[in-house]
Amino acid sequence: MTSSATSPFRQPKAVFAVAFACVVSFMGIGLVDPILPAISHELHASPSEVTLLFTSYLVVTAVAMLITNWVSSRIGAKRTLIAGLVLIVVFSALAGASPSIGGIIGFRAGWGVGNALFIATSLAVIVASASGGFAGAIGLYETALGLGIAVGPLLGGVLGELSWRGPFFGVAVLMAIALLATVTLVQPTPLPAMKTGLSAPLRALRHRGLLTMSLTALCYNWGFFTVLGYAPFPMDLSPIKLGLVFTAWGMLVAVFAVFGAPRLQARFGIARTMYANLFLFAVVILVIALWTTDRSVLIPAVIASGVFIGVNNTITTQAVMTIAPVERPVASAAYSFVRFIGGGLAPYAAGRLVIALNIHVPFFIAAGAVAAGILILRSVHSMLADAERTQAAEVAAAPQPAAEMTPAAPSS
Repeated sequence: MTSSATSPFRQPKAVFAVAFACVVSFMGIGLVDPILPAISHELHASPSEVTLLFTSYLVVTAVAMLITNWVSSRIGAKRTLIAGLVLIVVFSALAGASPSIGGIIGFRAGWGVGNALFIATSLAVIVASASGGFAGAIGLYETALGLGIAVGPLLGGVLGELSWRGPFFGVAVLMAIALLATVTLVQPTPLPAMKTGLSAPLRALRHRGLLTMSLTALCYNWGFFTVLGYAPFPMDLSPIKLGLVFTAWGMLVAVFAVFGAPRLQARFGIARTMYANLFLFAVVILVIALWTTDRSVLIPAVIASGVFIGVNNTITTQAVMTIAPVERPVASAAYSFVRFIGGGLAPYAAGRLVIALNIHVPFFIAAGAVAAGILILRSVHSMLADAERTQAAEVAAAPQPAAEMTPAAPSS
C-alpha cells in the first residue's frame, strides 16, 4: 500500500465541486469574527447580543441536522445540496442588507437551515464519491473545513474594512458560484431503497459509542466556540487585524487536520492522541482565561489553539463514522446535532457570564468543559481501539488510483 491510496487530493471533478462549496460554507463559521466588534458599534448592540450571530446560526444548524436525512432520502443528495446552497445564498444576502441586529440574527438562523442541509449531505456525497477510500474522503472534507475556517476570517477582515455588510454579500456571491458548480458537475445520485425517518438520528444516539463521542464533541465545541465567538472582543483590533489573527489560527486548523492528525493517529493511536489533544487544548484555553486582557498572550494562545482544533476535527469525525452502527449520513446528522448545540450555546453563554461576572469566567468554564470531555471519552476506550482496527482494515482495502498502480511483472 502506498500513501497515494488515501491521498485526499486525487478526486473526480464533482468531488472538488462539492469540496469548494464546503470551503465557502465553512467560511460562514469564522466570517463574522473580524466584524463582531464593528457590528456591535455600528448597530449599537452589546457583545452578548452580537454573539447571537453564532448562536442562531449553530443552534438552528444543529436542530435542522435532524431533518437532513429525511429530506435527502426523498429528493436525492444532489437536490438537497442545491436546496442548502440556495438557502445560504438568499439568507447571507438578506443578512448583509439587514438594518438591525435582530434581522441579522434571524437571517443567520435561516442560513443555518441551509448550512445543515448542505453540510450533512456534502459529507455523505464526498465519502460516497471520493477515490482513495474513507480516510481520504474525510481528509478532503477536513481540508475544506480548515481552508474555509482559515479564509473566512481573512475575507471577513478585508471586506469588513469597507463595511460590516461586505462579508455577508461576499459569501452570497461565492456560494452562488458553488451552486453553479454543483448543478453542473455533480451527478444525480439514486434514491436509497428505504426512506429515512425523521427520528432516525435521535434513535441512533441510543448507541452508547455514538452518544458518548457526540457528548465529547459537545464539550470540545463549547471550548472551541467560546474562543472563536468571544476572544475577538478583548483583542480590541481592527477588522483586518482580527482577520489576520484568525486566518493564522485557521491555517493551523487546516494543516493539522490534513497532515498532523493522520501522523499522530498512526504513531499514537486514536485514544492516546485524543486524550493528549483535548488535554493540551484545555491548557491553552486556561492560558486564555488567565491572561484574557493581555493581548501579547491572548493572540498567540488563540492562534495556537488551531493546532488542537485541527487534530480533533479529523480524528473525532473519523472515529464517529467508524463507531456508529448506522448509516454514515445518519451518524453524521446525529453527531452534528449534539456537537453544534454546544458550539451554538457557548458564545451566548460567554456574553452573559461576562456581564454577570467578568471576562475571564467564560474561558475558565470552557477549559473545564474540554477537560470534562476527556472523562466522557474514557468511557468508550475499548470502542476507540475497535474503531482503529476498522479504519486500518478500510485503508488496506481501499483501491489504489489507476494512475498510481504498478503493473504486475510478467510471469516467467
